[in-house]
Amino acid sequence: MSTAAKISVRGLNKAFGDKKVLDGIDLDVMPGTAMVVIGGSGTGKSVLIKCILGLIEADSGSILIDGEDVLKATPARARALRSQIGMLFQNGALFDSLPVWENVAFGLLAQNKISRRDARAKAGEFLAQVGLAASVGELSPAELSGGMQKRVALARAIAGAPQIMFFDEPTTGLDPIMGAVIDGLIVDCVKRLGSTSIAITHDMASAQRIGDVAAMLYEGRIVWTGPAASLLDSDNEVVSQFTHGRREGPIQMALRR
Repeated sequence: MSTAAKISVRGLNKAFGDKKVLDGIDLDVMPGTAMVVIGGSGTGKSVLIKCILGLIEADSGSILIDGEDVLKATPARARALRSQIGMLFQNGALFDSLPVWENVAFGLLAQNKISRRDARAKAGEFLAQVGLAASVGELSPAELSGGMQKRVALARAIAGAPQIMFFDEPTTGLDPIMGAVIDGLIVDCVKRLGSTSIAITHDMASAQRIGDVAAMLYEGRIVWTGPAASLLDSDNEVVSQFTHGRREGPIQMALRR
């Protein structure tokens, strides 16, 4: 495995008005590694991945993908670097006006990588990879359960065979069993593609199922990194309080200030 990070973030800052959300974030994700970023609501987890994706403009710092800083690259080069990223949004973000098959093939169609004539059959192949029948492609998103919508969104995310995959709260709104099913599909898809992944979550069971490495985001900084399997055993007071859901501790003291 290469010793160079697939994604390297250094000194990343982002504020909204007077509120500083990211305060000098440093984070490395090695090739083929599944990283999970944990942290409380409003701590900047989504802002971090949206800055990497280019959906939010960072105030300062660097974001390197394969050693190239996308913040300093030309717009065309930045798009090319980010085009290798697949994204599973928190609520699926499916297009209600399009049938499922067209949702799955949307990126391929938009980039002219496939004809509409072939897209329906190809979408069926991706649906099969997430455990859905090709016939589901003819339905509308509104006809699907929450778990099925997550599967369709995952099928869309893997359709472009991305080298990097992002997962934003992948188990939100799902019952524990369906959450475990979705996590298993995520692991299978990431391994099959050989992708590098970042997932943000506050679900500790999910974090340990899908992550190799974990990082804790607190007060705008990464305060701990370690094996995801050790999340519940960390001797870091912030991590321990968060993962065990304790009311008392440094996080609660910060809220009182």
